[in-house]
Amino acid sequence: MEASQTNTDHSLKAQLLVAMPGLVDPCFSRSVVYICEHSPEGAMGLVINQPLNMPLRQIFEQLDLPCPEKLGTQSLLLGGPVEQQRGFILHRNTDKQWQSTVAVNDEVSLTASRDILEAIASDNGPKDSLIILGYAGWGAGQLEQEVLDNAWLTTSTDTDLLFDIPFDNRASAAAARIGIDLDQLSTSAGHA
Repeated sequence: MEASQTNTDHSLKAQLLVAMPGLVDPCFSRSVVYICEHSPEGAMGLVINQPLNMPLRQIFEQLDLPCPEKLGTQSLLLGGPVEQQRGFILHRNTDKQWQSTVAVNDEVSLTASRDILEAIASDNGPKDSLIILGYAGWGAGQLEQEVLDNAWLTTSTDTDLLFDIPFDNRASAAAARIGIDLDQLSTSAGHA
């Protein structure tokens, strides 16, 4: 069993945050957040389990791009409360490069430029991707304090959890990685 991260000197980059039942903020209740960047200056992540009521087909149509049939009915995700008009594509790393791509780790990258959507539309994009609007952000020390306050569980992830597990199952699958059943947790927490 892997222990939850609480060391404030340890980066949570490429880790998952799983909202504890007591976290009632409507932006993060029952959410799973993939941390894309974490440094002493703050953190940035994407919620990966909150589908919007908008199929990807609509996004491609708005951009005058053809939508691959396999993506047409998939949902756009709400990545967090910050800059919800801004789009991000979280994807498996490939040999191809796009204008605005940052590697999160050896397996996953984040791209925020139209050229990747054009590649996806022409079936030349990454094998797996999540198309997301908005992000979650934390100032210096804020995320570390929230973890210490038991707002979040932290755990490692892999590309299967990011791209293959249905949205509704991601929180329980992420918590299970550290031996926790979310249905068995109380909505209040204490410290010994």
